[in-house]
Amino acid sequence: MNRRSWRRLRALCWKETLQIFRDPSSILIAFFMPMLMLFIFGYGINLDFSKLRIGLRLEDGGAEASAFAAALRGSPWLEVRAYDSRAALERALVDSQIRGYVIIQQDFSRKLQQAGVTAPVQLVADGSEPNIAQFVRATVSGVWQTWQMQRAGDCGEELRREIVLEPRMWFNPSAESRNFIIPGSITVIMTVIGALLTSLVVAREWERGTMEALLASPVTRTELLLSKILPYYGLGMISLLLCVGVAHWVLHVPFRGTITALWVVGSLFLLSVLGIGLAISTGMRNQFNAAQAALNAAFLPAVMLSGFIYEISSMPLVLRGVTHIIPARYFVSSMQTIFQAGTQWQLLLPDILMLGCTTVVFIGLTAKLTKRRME
Repeated sequence: MNRRSWRRLRALCWKETLQIFRDPSSILIAFFMPMLMLFIFGYGINLDFSKLRIGLRLEDGGAEASAFAAALRGSPWLEVRAYDSRAALERALVDSQIRGYVIIQQDFSRKLQQAGVTAPVQLVADGSEPNIAQFVRATVSGVWQTWQMQRAGDCGEELRREIVLEPRMWFNPSAESRNFIIPGSITVIMTVIGALLTSLVVAREWERGTMEALLASPVTRTELLLSKILPYYGLGMISLLLCVGVAHWVLHVPFRGTITALWVVGSLFLLSVLGIGLAISTGMRNQFNAAQAALNAAFLPAVMLSGFIYEISSMPLVLRGVTHIIPARYFVSSMQTIFQAGTQWQLLLPDILMLGCTTVVFIGLTAKLTKRRME
């Protein structure tokens, strides 16, 4: 590229930058929308359960039964309500007043003292919501095991020497769902923002009649594409850094990686989604249609097929193949690695390579669709 073409490129980039600041919608899309979506994802989507209501029917008045009932009531994850009959428990479960119930049957205390005799505890969970049912079962089972260990520890020195399981959570010690939801949500946000920003660019030129002037000028195809990508790349990077800063300092999500890793992965991802939006804008000459197409092409795959919410390995074979061409799949993995595990280049490099390939594909598609003459 000769010196004169560099001057044209700088002039075109400056013209597009001025257009960004003159258009309130670009500022709203780049800054207001990411913050709104980030807070919705951060506070609106929560896979953790703090207090689940369960019912309790205590049919045994012995000391052991009362001790286990007290252990259930002392759990920080359960809100235990006592009922006087099994029929009342069933009615409460049907009416969604409780998510499950526990019945401590008669002779529980006596059977617990006898060697080789089973002391049954009945647990019924609301299976209409499988995740909640699994949580109820796991929580009650955990309370049971903890109570059993405490009980065994009180029975003598010999029982105290049994093996005790001490679990540890790597990368997410507090086991909070927010710590992996928010890095994934940043991917969805930046996919929508990047595709929307550039989906309107070329369509706006056609609607305002300025594309004819550009095509009549000596501007090359490369200069035209770069002038439409570079200003929005800078705007997108500012938006990405703003999202990461809010996630770390406001939403208190740990950030263990480096800005260098974030910049490398974020740059390739932004170029990919900007290429998607620009390809849509080049193919459609109406801003409304381009925006609708960008939302469908960016948002839905980013949510459904990126691994952000649904596990890719559990998808049908055909859908697993489709996920390989979606940039959000690799950015979700990279963002969760950077946030929770740190800058692990051996994990980031495969994602970086795939993001580089998607960048070439989508920007190449845009170059193919860009014509230097009227049709």
